[in-house]
Amino acid sequence: MAKYSLLIVALLFLALRTNHSLAAPYRFLASCEPSGYLKPTSNKNCDKSNGAECCQVGKSYPQYECSPAVTDYTPATLTWNDFSEGGDGGDPASCTNKYYKDSELVVALSTGWYNHDSRCLKKIKIVAENGKSVLATVVDECDSVNGCDSAHADQPPCENNIVDASQAVWDALGLDTNLGEVDVHWSDVA
Repeated sequence: MAKYSLLIVALLFLALRTNHSLAAPYRFLASCEPSGYLKPTSNKNCDKSNGAECCQVGKSYPQYECSPAVTDYTPATLTWNDFSEGGDGGDPASCTNKYYKDSELVVALSTGWYNHDSRCLKKIKIVAENGKSVLATVVDECDSVNGCDSAHADQPPCENNIVDASQAVWDALGLDTNLGEVDVHWSDVA
């Protein structure tokens, strides 16, 4: 009996990963809880010019080593990142150790989705609620574990569901960066 129960759970999990319409009632199965909390001791170098959130001394920020399961229509929050040197993105992109212009279609993914460089330089398709879509290249990790230091431009760790995108991605989706955060869906491109 236990063998069949395990088989049913495995088949349900597989179905949820591949069919977003089935996933809605079972989101609790793909939950991702914080792995810890980060308490910054300073915030000397935060650049608020692009609306970045700066770490606040004494505040706790959740850390995530995981992200929600990836499907063919993964819900996410789109945020804006300046990948250029001196921009609010901090260090160079981790996939290439270089900076990118605002005109390039590039993104950073939350730690769990970035998955130890496994999506480096791979394309993802991002779909906005207005129906527009764009293909972008993954060049960096939106670190969901570390933050509040100079390497992360004194910004808190990312949430576990972030697609942090360049200006070009926002423009291609017909979105205004002044919105700050926008609900989107994304998927890997084969």
